[in-house]
Amino acid sequence: MFEKLKKGDTVGIIAPSSKIDEDDLEAINNSVLLMESTGLKVKFAKNAFKHTLGYSAKPQEKAEDINEMFKDKEVKLIFSVSGGFNSNSVFDYLDYDLIKNNPKPLCGFSDTTSIENIIYRKTGVITFNGPTFKSLTSWATPYAYEEVIKRFMDGDMKLGQDDDEYITVKEGSAEGVLVGGNLSLVSEMSAGKYSIDFNDKILFIEEFCLESPPEAVSNYLYNLKQNGVFDKIKGVWVRKL
Repeated sequence: MFEKLKKGDTVGIIAPSSKIDEDDLEAINNSVLLMESTGLKVKFAKNAFKHTLGYSAKPQEKAEDINEMFKDKEVKLIFSVSGGFNSNSVFDYLDYDLIKNNPKPLCGFSDTTSIENIIYRKTGVITFNGPTFKSLTSWATPYAYEEVIKRFMDGDMKLGQDDDEYITVKEGSAEGVLVGGNLSLVSEMSAGKYSIDFNDKILFIEEFCLESPPEAVSNYLYNLKQNGVFDKIKGVWVRKL
């Protein structure tokens, strides 16, 4: 497990998905102020604000940022600034040996799912499905910030908060490594060169109901079924956003 963050440590910010829009800047600046008030330093990757392709930086630029953040000894935790699309474009350009030899937490959700799963598959480095940097202050409640502090500064690995609600769909118990994340991206990574290893794993699924209608969710789940994923895993944990 990684060392706990302490005051004076640096967190690195990457933008591996969609470009940072002007509308994002207020929340991002607020998140910087919040981290600094907590005693942490914030360091943005050199390509984080680029949109070379119009909709994002180039895959090579994004991968360069990821590689450099893992290499940077000052950086103790890496945040994706936000979600979006096409983080899978970096796969061919990541230095997996460098990442393996410089393990540190990578935190984000939604589109960051692709990078988190491929890094674990290729290197064994543990990543975290959790808040993006922007969501630390863009959400209506301090939940995201509180979870980050609990996990990375206090070292508390307890899932969720005391008032979180859970519904058991099928009784049972299972133990295994947690893989997965955003449903659409997990579905995409159920087969092919950069597929997730689902064998004996606990599959975690998160999906934003305002973005994915029931027919899309059905499509993703059937794709997982048709690729034999549910025959390989030991359990499923679903979080609806």
